[in-house]
Amino acid sequence: MITIYLSDGGRMLEQDQICPGAWIHLCDPSEKEIGRVCAQLHIDPDLVRAALDEEERSRIEMDEGEVASTLILVDTPLVQTEGHTFVYATIPFGIVITPQNVVTVCLRETALPRAFMEGLVKGCSTKKFKRLALQMLYRNASLFLFYLRQVDKASTRVENELHISMKNKELIQMLGLEKSLVYFSTSLKSNELVLEKLLRMDFVKDYPEDTDLLEDVIVENKQAMEMSGIYRDILSGTMDAFASVISNNLNIVMKLLASVTIILTVPTIVSSLWGMNVAVPFEGSPFGFWIVLGVAGLATAAAILLAKLKRWL
Repeated sequence: MITIYLSDGGRMLEQDQICPGAWIHLCDPSEKEIGRVCAQLHIDPDLVRAALDEEERSRIEMDEGEVASTLILVDTPLVQTEGHTFVYATIPFGIVITPQNVVTVCLRETALPRAFMEGLVKGCSTKKFKRLALQMLYRNASLFLFYLRQVDKASTRVENELHISMKNKELIQMLGLEKSLVYFSTSLKSNELVLEKLLRMDFVKDYPEDTDLLEDVIVENKQAMEMSGIYRDILSGTMDAFASVISNNLNIVMKLLASVTIILTVPTIVSSLWGMNVAVPFEGSPFGFWIVLGVAGLATAAAILLAKLKRWL
């Protein structure tokens, strides 16, 4: 799908045709759509296709072909629903900068381009290509921070549920959140390399404001990396603690069941001895049953007392 936007007084107006100074966004485009955009803007189709590979690494690529163009490929966060829970992951997001246009490419609809389409980012202009790319990178780092806070809230909620239920469902949810943090941490490290390389290039040296903005992006990205590491350590420690608690609870239950089994074995042994087809004490006594029952009761009480002394109960 192709959508074309042109800024006008801080607003993003959707256009029907590609024109100079426009921002072109491609979301899961077909080969025909890729060919159309690349032919009109004279850019290498491989620059556009790079963002459509989910395993593509973050990088910067420059093409000095018919029209000089620069590809900035970073990972952007993505949230999906899975049953009654949310799953967080990352996918590549490509920004292709040409002398007259900016082209963004993504395999799925994400919150990053939507924020610019809906005018949530103030002061952005499609005619300032490098500034728009930097604003997208800043928004991307902010999205990581936003989703990290969501992951932290979700882990706190699941932790509270674990205090009550101790079921496998909650542990599986915690495992999914930990996996999300691993994805975030890996993507943020890759993005950091791209941002550091941008700072060393001539990409932002023409305008001091762009340099300051890129430095802000790097700071925001580092903060997201630190938060991701902290949340992952906390979540990992929490999962280990709850796994130990569940294992300890199982040991307590098994110890209790073993003690009860031993105690119930005592009257069974007494009854078995007096149930043999041989001469036994009290067989001729009218109170023999009650005497044997008393002996079994005393032996059981002694077994219970011993179990309490040994802290088996």
